[in-house]
Amino acid sequence: MKKILLINAHPNADSFNFALFEAYKKGAIAAGAELKEIVIKDLKFNPNLQFGYQKRTELEPDLLEAWDKIQWANHLVWIHPVWWGGLPAISKGFVDRLFLPGFAFKYRDNSVWWDKLLAGKTAHIITTLDQPSWYYRLAFGRPSVNQLKKSILEFCGVKPVKVTYVGPIRNSELTTRTKYLEKIELLGKGLK
Repeated sequence: MKKILLINAHPNADSFNFALFEAYKKGAIAAGAELKEIVIKDLKFNPNLQFGYQKRTELEPDLLEAWDKIQWANHLVWIHPVWWGGLPAISKGFVDRLFLPGFAFKYRDNSVWWDKLLAGKTAHIITTLDQPSWYYRLAFGRPSVNQLKKSILEFCGVKPVKVTYVGPIRNSELTTRTKYLEKIELLGKGLK
């Protein structure tokens, strides 16, 4: 049985990302998956990695609980918007504070290499755009995907990481948004 952790990285509960979150959840539940969720905006934590890696900042209880969920899951589903080519600040702070050496990866002594402590997990990124996905890839090189997929998840051993683009959202009509929701629900049913 697939153990899915659904992570909502949008800071606004009235956003379309929350509707996508619910659509995926509906599909995954219908498929019989075990499901847990993290809504980053609801967590109480300081998103600033104040001392970098030079001095440890103790994790708040919400981050410790989030880490337990990440360890429990074998499949991570991230839903986030693209803002200025990247992740919303609160979701970047979540990663900065939680995906730490000794948790998500471990540097090897006297080496440029590291151990990937999240190996064995898979992921799916569902990201919303205000432009066509082909334009985001060609004109900008898809920086948010490169950051989350390559520099964070794959760096820590999560593989494969699939990506689904949803957009353009801005100026989209209800019929278009309904199709997006149906597509994401089907992804949940397919447990991808």
